[in-house]
Amino acid sequence: MTQQQGSLSVERMCTLAQVSRAGYYRHWQAVAPRTAETALRDEVQRLALADRHYGYRRIAWSLRRAGWQVNHKRVLRLMREDNLLCLRKKAFVPATTDSRHGWRIYPNLAWRLRPTGVNQLWVADITYVRLAEGFAYLAVVLDAFSRCVIGWAMAEHLEASLALAALDMALASRDIAPGPLVHHSDRGVQYACGDYIGRLEARGIQPSMSKVGCPYDNAMAESFMKTLKEEVDGRSYRDLTQARQAIEYFLAEVYNRQRLHSALGYNTPAEIEADPTLLLSAMKRSTAGSPTNCPDFAVSR
Repeated sequence: MTQQQGSLSVERMCTLAQVSRAGYYRHWQAVAPRTAETALRDEVQRLALADRHYGYRRIAWSLRRAGWQVNHKRVLRLMREDNLLCLRKKAFVPATTDSRHGWRIYPNLAWRLRPTGVNQLWVADITYVRLAEGFAYLAVVLDAFSRCVIGWAMAEHLEASLALAALDMALASRDIAPGPLVHHSDRGVQYACGDYIGRLEARGIQPSMSKVGCPYDNAMAESFMKTLKEEVDGRSYRDLTQARQAIEYFLAEVYNRQRLHSALGYNTPAEIEADPTLLLSAMKRSTAGSPTNCPDFAVSR
């Protein structure tokens, strides 16, 4: 091994310092690993503090994407030592679904559907967002292949117009052909009402609905809502306008363009939308699951 400081070789520097070259290398080999460990720990801390809900697996993938040679066990050890394990909180969820209505209930077409491209399966759901003095409600539509949020809307009510606004955004952003696309949701009145079904049928989209009391039937949307809650819980939104601005940024920039998804082979939705072949290897490795544990509805970790 040959190292130099400016024009001086190691041998020359050791002579000037009156130390042996072997002693220098023994010292260097003892210090270098600690220096590398410190640099890695610093990067882990930076990633963990940038997003307090990132787990050790996602941080390990972020490190590998940045060029670090590290496995998830080492990352977990460092996060435990520095008390950086991600925060988890079970949130109170007010009711957003009312399935006690007289509208037609459609069969579940998504339980065996494994999309191989965009615009084959969309999933939709509604959740709440806490404001300083009350609640707002968020409706979203996701493409099941890329996990990309393609439509969303916020309001201070749970009327059908909320879900329709999210659907209209999704329809405006996509060029879809009548027939192949399935739209899956729960049995809530917002999705079963005549206006919503009429909008789907007018575009040749097939409605699909979950069974009663079976959250696994719409697990992809449930997984997204859990991720969203990690972002909004603990934040203080003054009013609907402030909440809408913050959540719009999170959906468009953070979730769609930055957040790594284990179900996408630790790529982002935007990367999958741009290059669907990134997902092919992950899809080939997936195994066939039961109707309530389909790989395509795996919860992202």
